[in-house]
Amino acid sequence: MPTIKTQDGTELYVKDWGSGRPVILLHGWPLTADSWDDQAYALANAGHRVIFYDRRGFGRSTQPWTGYDYDTLADDLATVIDQTGAQDATLVGFSMGGGEVARYMSRHSGKGIVQAGLISSVVPYMLKDDSNPHGVDGSVFDGMKDGILKDRPNFMATFAQSFYGVGWISSPVSQDVLDDFSRQALMAGLKGTLDCVDAFGRTDFRGDLAAITVPTLVVHGTSDSTVPIDPSGRAAAAGIAQAQSIEYAGAPHGLNVTEKDRLTSDLLAFVKS
Repeated sequence: MPTIKTQDGTELYVKDWGSGRPVILLHGWPLTADSWDDQAYALANAGHRVIFYDRRGFGRSTQPWTGYDYDTLADDLATVIDQTGAQDATLVGFSMGGGEVARYMSRHSGKGIVQAGLISSVVPYMLKDDSNPHGVDGSVFDGMKDGILKDRPNFMATFAQSFYGVGWISSPVSQDVLDDFSRQALMAGLKGTLDCVDAFGRTDFRGDLAAITVPTLVVHGTSDSTVPIDPSGRAAAAGIAQAQSIEYAGAPHGLNVTEKDRLTSDLLAFVKS
């Protein structure tokens, strides 16, 4: 497998498609780089080199016991950028991956990055507290971890439905998409799966926003029940100087699938701008 070794010896599985100005894609929890395949294929066909990898502990990357905090994850990203030689890149994070974008821009001064993208992203702050009244109650994240420990396959199957906005009567995705979500999710290590719930749920990125000084595309669904739009997409767009915000009316969290063609078109237009 094509891998890159990080500072602590973790091996990251990397997909490197096409050639041209690079676009780096960071996947969401609890998935793998494969969740970006449709957009990556279109970007590579449009003349871009697309670099995307399985986060430590997930997919085909190795499963260390530690390192599931955003400082370490941003350092992993810095290693990938350095070892692939990516320069003048567009850096795009989906969901949890948005946190890696924000923390890389602050911790590594945005080295090599000329554009950024936050898609259904957790940035700037998910947790509800006195300073963030529209956030998500901490009991939700605790309940997620309890559900994972009790019956992880069942939890992931149920979580996939809310992820893609599946209702009682109709569904925007096939059962095969839901099954593939579970397949990817269950490739991850249990420790990383649990630790990352705390990472994306409780990390405050509000102090990182000032470091995002490049043109930034913010895309979020108005019906996202996984990462509600007010403390995330709307707050990020308001706090980033060069943000371009696009709201997808009625779209759920997993809009990279449910709104696949629209997101691909918006990404292509942004990368060319």
